[in-house]
Amino acid sequence: MDGKLRLAMAQFDFPVGDVAGNAARIAGLIAFARDEYAADVVLFPELAVSGYPPEDLLYRPAFLRVCEAAIAELAKAVHGIVAIVGHPQAAGSVVYNAASVLRNGGIEKTCRKRELPNYAVFDERRWFETDPDRADCLFEVNGIKAGVLVCEDLWFPEPAASTAAAGAQLVLVPNASPFERDKHAQRDSLLVQRAQETGAAIAYLNLVGGQDALVFDGASVVADGDGVVHPAAVAFEDQWLVVDFDAKSRRFTPVLWREDGDESRDALAWRGVVRGTRDYCRKNGFDRAWVGLSGGIDSAVVLAIAADALGAGNVTAVRMPSRYTADLSNDLAQEQCDAMGIRLLNLPIEQPFQGFLDTLATAFGGRPVDTTEENLQSRTRGALLMALANKFGGLLLTTGNKSEYAVGYATIYGDMCGGYAPIKDLYKTEVYELARWRNTVGDRVIPQAVIDRPPSAELRANQLDQDSLPPYDVLDAILQRHVDQEQSLAEIVAAGFDAKVVERVLQLVRISEWKRHQAAPGPKVSRRAFGRERRYPISSGWRE
Repeated sequence: MDGKLRLAMAQFDFPVGDVAGNAARIAGLIAFARDEYAADVVLFPELAVSGYPPEDLLYRPAFLRVCEAAIAELAKAVHGIVAIVGHPQAAGSVVYNAASVLRNGGIEKTCRKRELPNYAVFDERRWFETDPDRADCLFEVNGIKAGVLVCEDLWFPEPAASTAAAGAQLVLVPNASPFERDKHAQRDSLLVQRAQETGAAIAYLNLVGGQDALVFDGASVVADGDGVVHPAAVAFEDQWLVVDFDAKSRRFTPVLWREDGDESRDALAWRGVVRGTRDYCRKNGFDRAWVGLSGGIDSAVVLAIAADALGAGNVTAVRMPSRYTADLSNDLAQEQCDAMGIRLLNLPIEQPFQGFLDTLATAFGGRPVDTTEENLQSRTRGALLMALANKFGGLLLTTGNKSEYAVGYATIYGDMCGGYAPIKDLYKTEVYELARWRNTVGDRVIPQAVIDRPPSAELRANQLDQDSLPPYDVLDAILQRHVDQEQSLAEIVAAGFDAKVVERVLQLVRISEWKRHQAAPGPKVSRRAFGRERRYPISSGWRE
């Protein structure tokens, strides 16, 4: 019917590098959208054929050839519907981030991304070029002119303005936009602005799924031509989203659209780290996980994440008490496993730890006990956990949080052992917040005593974290300013923090860079995560 169209939005995961699998899935989804939903148009996420981000796979000619062949074969199968599919497009010596309009068994046109992000986690200018023509990309369905902008293009006024000026009543935006806290409000504000500037309605489809340290939340959304933004779709879930569009009113009517019932910061962060953990395991061939369970808050939260991600029956907790482990720690570890139905192994470390001490006694030459012996305990535990993962299979999850990674309060080759770090981008205070939130959803999975007790590494008698670090509310406030907001020492002190404390914290951040370079990946949920988003040199004379 002229003036109306049905749009199906495929909010699904398309794994990086699985070109054949992605192409087969896209073909099936195109047919499903046509046959089951009677859709006129089906929209796929950015670079759905290759997965996002394909990174240096784009330097491999064979990879590009396979992607090119895949989009050509997909086009042949498209009849009775229009499909917009993202893919890398090789053109001579350059590569474009593209989305092609497929119709009637062929590629009707190919839209090239105009604005290439090269900040935070993005390195698109490393792999892609911008189209020198910067041409508007429009096609027509049922008498409606629709335009295509790819992800970052929407964040600049000119592409949307020129597309609307060319006659677009509807703008389709395939995205691969990683999750971070508080991003949804910023995105919705942008959609309001672009719709009001242009008068065009906007359909914003986002990728979903975990890819190494990135987690894509989906949370796709549509905005009417007058700037009214509809409620976002459920985040972190693969799903079909179907809307009807009326060109006369430039409004959407939901046909199949599950709204997200809980978009609170803690709910989204929890679902983000769970999805990131599940997909990292699945995409790397792991169906079960190991967690060293201490009776403290960090390992308790990681255990709950692992169970939510993989199922309690696919997670094994390992309790490794030492001469300094409190009875309460052992009891709380058992209590949590009993409550969650998780198998718990008990491996005391006294014997291997003493073996290390005996072996090193002569070399140490009677030197006084210090952090060396503390770290030996952690490394003993790390060796045992890695041995279990090697012998029985499964992925060892490490339990360090962002506060610890920031100031080096973690033992390299000890408690940093593991293939994935679910809470790596959560400060200690945020770990507590998530623990409290998770206990409000379904069964209480984290014992209240774990949340209430003062944190301790239990590597020496009567040890507390605050013996070595400022209180976590102070530490995290300083770290959020320095790491996430990139504030200098002077700026943090001017905000009211004690100068000596700030100097010490920033010094710890500097000297711990080498540890972070060796740390396992973990899901990004903040504005500035350690890893690909925050890349500082290990050797540096800069002191601010």
